[in-house]
Amino acid sequence: MTRKFAPALLVGGVLAMTLGAASAQEQVVNLYSARHYSTDEALYNDFTKATGIRINRVDADDAGILARLKAEGSASPADVILLVDAARLHKGEVDGLFKPIQSKVLNDAIPAHLRSQPATDGGISWYGLSTRARVIVYNKTKVQKDDVDTYEELGDPKNKGKLCIRSGSHPYNLSLFGAVTEHLGDAKAEEWLKGVVSNLARAPKGGDTDQIKAVAAGECDIAVTNSYYLARLLRSTKPEDTAVISKVGVVFPNQQSWGTHMNIAGGAVARHAKNQENAVKFLEYLASASAQNYFANGNNEWPAAKGVAVDNPALKSMTGGAPFKSETIPISAVGANTVKVQQMLDRVGFK
Repeated sequence: MTRKFAPALLVGGVLAMTLGAASAQEQVVNLYSARHYSTDEALYNDFTKATGIRINRVDADDAGILARLKAEGSASPADVILLVDAARLHKGEVDGLFKPIQSKVLNDAIPAHLRSQPATDGGISWYGLSTRARVIVYNKTKVQKDDVDTYEELGDPKNKGKLCIRSGSHPYNLSLFGAVTEHLGDAKAEEWLKGVVSNLARAPKGGDTDQIKAVAAGECDIAVTNSYYLARLLRSTKPEDTAVISKVGVVFPNQQSWGTHMNIAGGAVARHAKNQENAVKFLEYLASASAQNYFANGNNEWPAAKGVAVDNPALKSMTGGAPFKSETIPISAVGANTVKVQQMLDRVGFK
């Protein structure tokens, strides 16, 4: 049975000693997770059934987990870290919060561009475990698809006053902008960001679902969203969600150039893991076909592991059942660009 620890219990050595006593009697892995999806419970239960290793879980957001790891230091009970953005995974690596590991299972399953760059000993600090596309949605009655089929066009004067987007500093946008910077170079990327700001229909606010709904409501004509937010609306039976979907189209940008930007959710072994062997087993399990299907069907994500096919009607609906071209630049480079991207955002006034 998965346990959730109340934040009040997370007092460094006290909790560490409690978990240490438990591990002497049974096999455990202590998980700090930013994934909060109902189907993940079945995922964790299946791992325990297959291995006999019980999962103790702490839930928080990406930033909260990284802050907690720093505060706990070597007393941290964490063994495995699951985060939902490439920029945050890169930050955890840079801050020395992860332990590089060597796993043939993970290296064979996860493409090189969806994991960290190897350490000097060949160890990998983190692995992508699922992917999501950063797509463009548009008002089908007001916008031609050809006018929004690249990220570059988000900054084109032809789309002035049409764009809704969440905060530029949100990790999902930082990762997208980091990818665009990797493709265009610093100078062109900053000029592009100026154009994006100029094209805003309103000040950045809300989450990705709010942007989709704003397009449907006529507050703006185009917006940017992670694909799984759109998939949730596609799978919804609520009349108001069906009405939203009927008004918007979706584009997987840059199919004729570098491909659509793909962000990741991923995992790492904590720097001070007390149950490192179990932690590696857990990450290897998450790269298995059965676990990858939980990711795909539970949160409408695409598998990160090679050769895993999924049958998700919402994902198929978005692409028309056809494959799409995704970018293949190293996601680690995308994360590494986020500091300078934030500086660009400050200079161009992108809040």
